[in-house]
Amino acid sequence: MPRSADTTISPMPEVVHTAPIEIVPVKKPRRNRATAKQAGTRMETTTARYLAEYLEAPEIERRRLSGAKDKGDIAGVKTIRGGTVVVEVKDHNGSVQVKAWLDEGEIERGNADATLGVVVFKRSGVPYSNGAEQGVLMTLETFARLLEGGGDDLTETEVPA
Repeated sequence: MPRSADTTISPMPEVVHTAPIEIVPVKKPRRNRATAKQAGTRMETTTARYLAEYLEAPEIERRRLSGAKDKGDIAGVKTIRGGTVVVEVKDHNGSVQVKAWLDEGEIERGNADATLGVVVFKRSGVPYSNGAEQGVLMTLETFARLLEGGGDDLTETEVPA
């Protein structure tokens, strides 16, 4: 129906916001014990498979639980000189606890009487299927020893002058 000249169109009413807009960060859902265990198992499996395939070392595998004297999560990892490497694996829903994890890795290295100890962790946003892109924590001393080839005797640490 055509408009007559008498018809007026009123403007849109002005929109007024009375309350400020609050941006709330999205929190990740907390894990229960069962889902945390599943995530840990999945990350351990990913790590063991990646290392075994990359290093062509079928002896690398997930370690069975060993109680109070834990010796790491992955068995069969060796340095180029044949020293044992303890691998502790962590998946804590994106959080990284550097000191606590390195301390735990060092205790487990001692339990296993191993040459070196490292911590492999699940990186936030990196899928489990991408083992090569997960993270590794180690002390500077461990890194230096690894660059040397990872000797067998860790009883006496020699620091260059």
